[in-house]
Amino acid sequence: MEQAAADQRIYLCIDLKTFYASVECADRGRDTLTCNLVVADPDRGRTTICLAVSAAMKKLGVRNRCRMFDIPENIDYIVAKPRMRHYMEVSAKIYSIYLEFVSPDDIHVYSIDECFIDATPYLTLYHTTPRAFARELMDAVFTRCGIRATAGIGTNLFLAKVALDITAKHVDDGIGYLDEQRFREQIWRHRPITDIWGIGPGIAARLAKYGAQDLMGVAALDEDLLYREFGVTAEYLIDHAHGVEPCTIAEIHAYKPEATSIASGQVLPRNYTYEEARIVLREMVDSSVLDLVDKHAVCDGISLYVGYASDRRDLARLGASGNARAADCTSAPTADGSTVREQAEQRRATLEDEQIGAQRRRRDGARAVAPAESGYQATEVRQAQARGVQRRDADTGQPALFVGEHGTRAVRGKRIYGYTEASRKLGERTNSFKRLMARFDALYREIVDPARPIKRVNIGFAGLMPEEFATSDLFRDEAAEQAEHDLAEAVLAVRERYGKNSLLRGTSYKQGATGRERNEQVGGHHA
Repeated sequence: MEQAAADQRIYLCIDLKTFYASVECADRGRDTLTCNLVVADPDRGRTTICLAVSAAMKKLGVRNRCRMFDIPENIDYIVAKPRMRHYMEVSAKIYSIYLEFVSPDDIHVYSIDECFIDATPYLTLYHTTPRAFARELMDAVFTRCGIRATAGIGTNLFLAKVALDITAKHVDDGIGYLDEQRFREQIWRHRPITDIWGIGPGIAARLAKYGAQDLMGVAALDEDLLYREFGVTAEYLIDHAHGVEPCTIAEIHAYKPEATSIASGQVLPRNYTYEEARIVLREMVDSSVLDLVDKHAVCDGISLYVGYASDRRDLARLGASGNARAADCTSAPTADGSTVREQAEQRRATLEDEQIGAQRRRRDGARAVAPAESGYQATEVRQAQARGVQRRDADTGQPALFVGEHGTRAVRGKRIYGYTEASRKLGERTNSFKRLMARFDALYREIVDPARPIKRVNIGFAGLMPEEFATSDLFRDEAAEQAEHDLAEAVLAVRERYGKNSLLRGTSYKQGATGRERNEQVGGHHA
């Protein structure tokens, strides 16, 4: 039943079950299915986020990414402090196990706990079936690392991922399978649509405007409408609505981006003052510059994002300084005097009419992908509010709420919170901490409101090129810059041998600094 045809490719998508928590359970000789364990930093208090919870905790109703105070008091559990470097080491060991069975050319590492494998040539080589091959890999990982896995099998990468995310949860052996026919039978009507790879609350809300609550609804929409609404993203939505994914692992490996960049960010453990956040910014720039030196790269652009705290008291002061932005702008007036919200409602009504007309035309001869029920799209539009996505209330202006697998939350792009962001071209190519820190400091002073508490800081370096393309001119102190570069390489060498916390700038010892704590989670010290 699941034997591949001669000309058909078969992909596996393997996920390491509750990976961080499973590693901690395995290190304690326990099983994630029976051990109540959460991965969180107890030193941050009960408001800290749990990075992972064991499968046993999930059975008790505890969700991933919850806060410790959300865990019911009647549950006894182990708290394991995050050890990111250790998790990466375990992930690398598991990858080496896969390499005993398949070539690296046939593996695409998707994340620390998930990968895709083109199993097509190995089914003949090992005289096996897709399900048996997936089971062999999963058993090898469990036997040697104590980590349980689940798998999806599909005739393309998308179907393998959806089989993992949806169908594997409902079978005893933890292995899901989808081909094009099963996709239409089992996935087309699946809700919530955000369970589908690549569709988040924001896209779901925009699809709901046109009555599409599942992939069948997306397949029924007029393609021109989707392109007008989503641009190039519509191509992926259209393909995935029909279970199509033309991209292969070989094409992923061959892809060369036109531009490269690096970025880092963090959510601060509490509301930071303007000066405290500058300390964190300095640490982040220092760490990223060392990454540039380690990669022998220079950059020609920087970007900075600062997110303000979103508590009620702060909301009352939203944009008071004139340089803060808000994610919710639906009440802003437009040139004709109407609001953005009113224009959106008018456009929604027009497009709904266009879409229903397109559906009628499709019934008369084009590809029949809509369900047989009469008035499907019109009914779905009326029922959108009851199906998980609630539109913004026209009177109160409260954010739209989305009910999904991880609970109820505001639809992305609708929550009201202040932020400021900007990017700058440098006019030079450099990896000098002194030069880059001066640019970030100037940008920080330019765009950040000193009166507002800060919760998030993200930075980016754009236009990466090899070091030999670094800018040089008559006004530079080449000897001083070379000395700075040599010092950075020396710091990298010391950290490589003794850990990231073995050599730090004095900034990391100031109140509010986060570098030492974050380094401890990714190998800040060696035994």
